[in-house]
Formats: sequence, C-alpha cells, structure tokens
Amino acid sequence: MLLFPPLSYAFLDLWVLKLLDWGFSFMGLFAFIHALTQRTDAYTAAERLTKPAWLGITGGGAAALLLFSPGDFGMLFWLAGLVAVLVYMVDVRPKLIEVQRGPRW
Repeated sequence: MLLFPPLSYAFLDLWVLKLLDWGFSFMGLFAFIHALTQRTDAYTAAERLTKPAWLGITGGGAAALLLFSPGDFGMLFWLAGLVAVLVYMVDVRPKLIEVQRGPRW
C-alpha cells in the first residue's frame, strides 16, 4: 500500500485549485462590472445596500480573489472575497434584474 499518492494526483489537485481560482477571479470581475453598470436607484428599489457600498464590496472581493489564492497564506482573504462575490451573484444580482425588468404582466 502506498503512503503517498502518485505524482499525477498531486498535479491534478493543483490544477483543479488553479482552475477554481481563475474561475472565481473571473466571476469577481464580472460581479464588479455588473454592479458598476446598474442604475443607482435599482439598488434602493430592490431594498439592498446602495450602489457605492456594493461597488466597494464586489471590488474588494474581486481584488482579494485576484491577489490571493486558495492554497496560499492568504486563504482567509480569498474566502472572504469569494463569499462577498457569491452574495452579490446569488442575492443582489437577481433582485436588480427583477426590479429593472419591471412587472411581468
């Protein structure tokens, strides 16, 4: 029985982490650009924080995702940036789209 996995598994693990890092970094940039291009009054109509607040949150999250990596010493900052971006993508973005779309009927 081997105590250590073959070398190819270690490289596979690193590549999966790197692909996740790149994907979430791209999502952070997308969230920031999306927050930047939305109307200011849509945030208050959706009963969320103001546009400058979400620009700071998504910008800080995108910066943390770009500057730190999941296997690095700054993994806590990376996770905080990921949570900030995911909250925007899952909660705020759909509400903004719904408010700006208007009534369905």
